[in-house]
Amino acid sequence: MLLEIIRANKHLRVGRGARKAVARAWGVRCMADDSTSVTTRLAIISLAIGVAVLALKGVAAWLTGSIALYSDALETVVNVVTAVVALVAVRLAARPADATLPYGYGKAEYFSAVVIGVFIALASLLIFWQAWQGFVAPHAITPDPTGIGISVAATIINAGWAFVLIRTGTRERSASLVADGRHLVTDVVSTIAVIAGVLLAIVSGYQLFDAILAAFVGVVILWSGWRVVRQSVIGLMDVSVDPKRLAQIREVISANATGAIEAHDIRTRQAGRLTFIEFHLVVAGTMSVEAAHEICDRIEARLRDEVGDTQVTIHVEPENKAKHAGIVVV
Repeated sequence: MLLEIIRANKHLRVGRGARKAVARAWGVRCMADDSTSVTTRLAIISLAIGVAVLALKGVAAWLTGSIALYSDALETVVNVVTAVVALVAVRLAARPADATLPYGYGKAEYFSAVVIGVFIALASLLIFWQAWQGFVAPHAITPDPTGIGISVAATIINAGWAFVLIRTGTRERSASLVADGRHLVTDVVSTIAVIAGVLLAIVSGYQLFDAILAAFVGVVILWSGWRVVRQSVIGLMDVSVDPKRLAQIREVISANATGAIEAHDIRTRQAGRLTFIEFHLVVAGTMSVEAAHEICDRIEARLRDEVGDTQVTIHVEPENKAKHAGIVVV
């Protein structure tokens, strides 16, 4: 007998009208409205900040004539594209489940992260081209303090915003926001190196150093793109939750399965913010369906409280199916 314990919390809302009815029928729990509003708001702010920083870096490159700073500005174009993709993904991932996608739209954020990685790779190729032009026809950097100062200000803005994105994205389990934040961290590190190198090139007068720095920026963001794509592909392949969270899930099941015999074959997967949990619960053969259902309800409620956004599927089995492994309750 298969009991699918999939109910929405009372404080959550799903889509209106037919979508709401379909979501209930399929037993899909929708994301909390407050969580959705937070990630959407951050994605919008991220887009605005990306445009502002792009403008600042463009001015800095124009004032100094530095190929390295120009490459840094090109890399910021990726930040703007990243913010747009993240905004679309966050809004799509927040849609309630329906008959077409009964498990929800959570994986949209993984696809967005892959798109971000591709754009990062394209930007690196453009930067390598600019670096090559600098090697072929090197030119002196204009020692403009205003341009350098503007670049420093843009870097400080990016650093602060990267911290906000990673912290909030991790808390809300938003893959696209975390990917956006990590890319900004890479941007900050490379820009600091570029600014330091530009100052050194100005002091030393070594013109090729500007092109070398541009190539460095290309390598750094290419590596960043690889990391983003790799993490997203893992997510698309239904990766299990991390060991720490799995241990937490096992503890919750063990503490709230009183009346059952054991829980085994525990499987988990992550899709955006939503954690899918499946396992077999062994109960006495003489236990009524109602009593077994109450145990399942209790476990599900505690998992939702402790783990967060979850969809739990529990397969109830009689005692002759016990494997004497997994979580032994009695």
